[in-house]
Amino acid sequence: MKVLQAERLSIAFGGLRAVDTVTLSVDSGQVFSIIGPNGSGKTTLFNLVSGIYRADDGQIWLDGEPVTGLSPHDLARKGLSRTFQNLQIFSRMSVLENVMVGRHRHETTGVLADLVHWPSVTRQNRATRAAAFTALARVGLADHAHRSAGSLAYGALKRLELARALASEPILLLLDEPAAGCNPVETEELDRVIRGIVDDGITVVLVEHDMRLVMNISDRIHVLSSGRTLTEGTPAEVRANPAVIEAYLGVHGVEEAARAAN
Repeated sequence: MKVLQAERLSIAFGGLRAVDTVTLSVDSGQVFSIIGPNGSGKTTLFNLVSGIYRADDGQIWLDGEPVTGLSPHDLARKGLSRTFQNLQIFSRMSVLENVMVGRHRHETTGVLADLVHWPSVTRQNRATRAAAFTALARVGLADHAHRSAGSLAYGALKRLELARALASEPILLLLDEPAAGCNPVETEELDRVIRGIVDDGITVVLVEHDMRLVMNISDRIHVLSSGRTLTEGTPAEVRANPAVIEAYLGVHGVEEAARAAN
């Protein structure tokens, strides 16, 4: 089953085509990675899929339903969630409160109910807290639920943002550079967490520069160069593709990818 399909997506900024007729298809239960050199259009493509940008041309389907042009809020309600390359954490809130924010699409009570403390609000808050604890447990942060988010180490903050995205119970999770700034131990922990997410039935689309992580965890890899698709295939196929080596990986990248495969 196709969870995400994009057909001939294009967008230009000031005459520069940042994404140029890109087509991709993501099966349910996959880790689908998008790689390419800086400026190749990876994050722009993410922003198109997640509704932050509106495509000049092309179509997008989520779980078989056309969603081209929908806002991020509407896409979240349909089961798409994402993280960002730069941390978006509320540092003065607790770890648990940060994750509870991610449950907004499941909140059904309004302002009046909150003001008069209707029983439905109490029930909803209880359910939101329980779901947030579950999300924290999935990323190994349940024991830190009541700590200030600002007190966490960088790698834990990356997992906290991931937990908040999971709290919305997505069918598709977009991860933008989840390992950026992480040390090898933190990256290994992210690898384990992402594998667990997929095992739970959530499809993951990943933009990442860490080739060891990409090659180790991906089912399919889509390579961009100058806004266009260079190739797509399995990690072994991409690692051996001469065009990818020339445009992106280079000798060092091939060595890193090879070590990930061993």
